Amino acid sequence: MISEFYKDMTGKTSVIRDFFDYSMKRVTELGPDSVYNFSIGNPSVPAPENFTKAMEELLRDGDPVKLHGYSPTLGLMSFRETVADSLNRRFGMNYTAAHIFPTTGAAGALAHAIRCVADENDEIITFAPYFPEYIPYVTGCGPALKVVPADTSSFQINFEKFEEMMNEKVAAVLLNSPNNPSGIVYTTETIKKLAGILSEKEKEYGHEIFLISDEPYREIVFEGTDSPYITKYYDNSISCYSYSKSLSIPGERLGYVAVNPKAKDAEYIVPMCGQISRFTGHNCPPSIIMQAVAKVIDETSDLSVYETNANLLYEALTDMGYSCVKPGGTFYMFPKSPIEDANEFCWTAAKELGLIIVPGDSFECPGHFRISYCVQTETIEKAIPLFRKALELV
Repeated sequence: MISEFYKDMTGKTSVIRDFFDYSMKRVTELGPDSVYNFSIGNPSVPAPENFTKAMEELLRDGDPVKLHGYSPTLGLMSFRETVADSLNRRFGMNYTAAHIFPTTGAAGALAHAIRCVADENDEIITFAPYFPEYIPYVTGCGPALKVVPADTSSFQINFEKFEEMMNEKVAAVLLNSPNNPSGIVYTTETIKKLAGILSEKEKEYGHEIFLISDEPYREIVFEGTDSPYITKYYDNSISCYSYSKSLSIPGERLGYVAVNPKAKDAEYIVPMCGQISRFTGHNCPPSIIMQAVAKVIDETSDLSVYETNANLLYEALTDMGYSCVKPGGTFYMFPKSPIEDANEFCWTAAKELGLIIVPGDSFECPGHFRISYCVQTETIEKAIPLFRKALELV
């Protein structure tokens, strides 16, 4: 007898994947020139040359047993030490290796962090618009996910609604900055205000409330944007990171959990992650990737194309009459749909023009649509006239 829970999940597909799959079908039927695919967030720039060189050197000169063998339950100590040192130098923290747990990307980091701080009857609060996979990440391990409605004027936190939703069952707050799908970055003022509210509620409720910061786009921040290191502003915080975007290595599946050393029971959280791995089958990311990333720990890919694309697209869309909060980072933009039904708008654009964009309903922000502009700038330039034609179709 198979699991009815996961059987039911097979019917709950990702709308992002639905549009991506449609684009692949259209390419097969009509050819690649028939599609401008802005559906999925797959980095469009190569990994740094030094990362490739590090892999080549390890494969040529390294001990094959160590390169390809199991790493310890808590990950390679050398990688954990290197990550801690980098974070301390860059953000003025005082991490040690004991506060770092390597994971399979940010998804793996979130899966561990949530299990560390929340139980089955607890609640976790997040803020719309949010990455739809938060639903299985949270509900799959027991807690209830509660979503604060978006402030669509700025996509900063809707504090009035947030405070209304706070209650004694809240074990953690999950936030994503820079944000997928809006592209906004929570300001220092926003984070300080959030930290103040959480500190007051901890005293009122008599228990810790953890802040889980989902940060895979931390390095993709545009010029002049206020981008605080969130963990500095709240003691009971856990940072979840991925090298997928910063180093353009999403297929290598490497990230980490970083526990604020000032957090309550901080010394237990990384060992707890090791135990959680026994239940989830996580069992550490590849040894060779941890070693290679450690050699280029402070480097990134050339991420400048994302800001170039953002500026080009934002100026063109707003000139056409689209309404959009200007992104401060990531490679996403979240304009308002020209008609109330964003699903209808997006499917019309896909079927009539081959313009693949994603409606905002699954991000719990109806009436908007996401553009993933991690593509070549030439693709943006060619697609701009299609966005104008899309306005004429509705």
